[in-house]
Amino acid sequence: MPESWRRPSDAHLIGELRKKLADAGLTGSFLVRDLSDGREIGIDPDVVYPVASLVKVPLAVAVLDRIHAGRLDGAMPVDVRPGPPASGFEAGLSQFRHAARIAVDDLLYLCVAISDNPAADALFALVPPAEVTDVLRRYGVTGIAARHPMRGNAQAPTPSDVLVAQTLAIGAREAGLDSGLPQLDVTRANAGSARAYVDLLEALWRPSAIPSEVAARVRMLMRANTMRQRLGPDFISDASTWSSKTGTLLNLRHEAGVVEHEDGAAYAVAALTESNVPAASQPAAEALMGHVARALHDHLHESGG
Repeated sequence: MPESWRRPSDAHLIGELRKKLADAGLTGSFLVRDLSDGREIGIDPDVVYPVASLVKVPLAVAVLDRIHAGRLDGAMPVDVRPGPPASGFEAGLSQFRHAARIAVDDLLYLCVAISDNPAADALFALVPPAEVTDVLRRYGVTGIAARHPMRGNAQAPTPSDVLVAQTLAIGAREAGLDSGLPQLDVTRANAGSARAYVDLLEALWRPSAIPSEVAARVRMLMRANTMRQRLGPDFISDASTWSSKTGTLLNLRHEAGVVEHEDGAAYAVAALTESNVPAASQPAAEALMGHVARALHDHLHESGG
């Protein structure tokens, strides 16, 4: 955060929040930015993480960019065949038992709103990861790299596989070693930082090089997000709208979104976290993510001029 925007109380709050995260076995990269004036506050916002399903937002931008340019028809049907039996961890096409024909526009909904991995991979087959990254660069958004489809994240592990992989990843991190898991290597995985995602959100919510029709559709898809157990409880109310996307991979839990208040104020929020607890279900950690993000939001709002 630029020093000119830093207030004495910022350091105290950040110190308290770091301690809460550490006590819960979490490390994290957080950033909250006021979209009206650019003021921001964060915790290690430039640390790069594997982003898991957060890559579906750049993917949606790239697919819609092709549609906007007339290079792809949103009504075009795509044949999607069922893959291996799903473990029950995933929603959407992973649970289908028969082939389906789905329009590109509807794949976008499945991809973003319910975080459907097969739908995302059907879109990646139309717009490869390298093009997704190129589209972001063309629109001035740096710091996010799309490198592989979702199947590169080793989808639908069994509970025992998750535990083994989490234990390996956590042990390697604590020893300062490479886990050997490519999906956790930020030089090979889909990767980005909290700052990069806040930059993307700002470009989608405020006038930017991204065509307005593209940005509006992505905002609509993120508003329809059904995964609301992390930051959502701290930002959803009758007086605000929360639009977001989550990402989950082994011991990583992320969310990035925008809260729009009825008074017109809007804040972009990104939270990328890593747990040192080998467990697939960690509701307390997800609640803490929301608490930390909300505390940063409230501090920024209250310190505004």
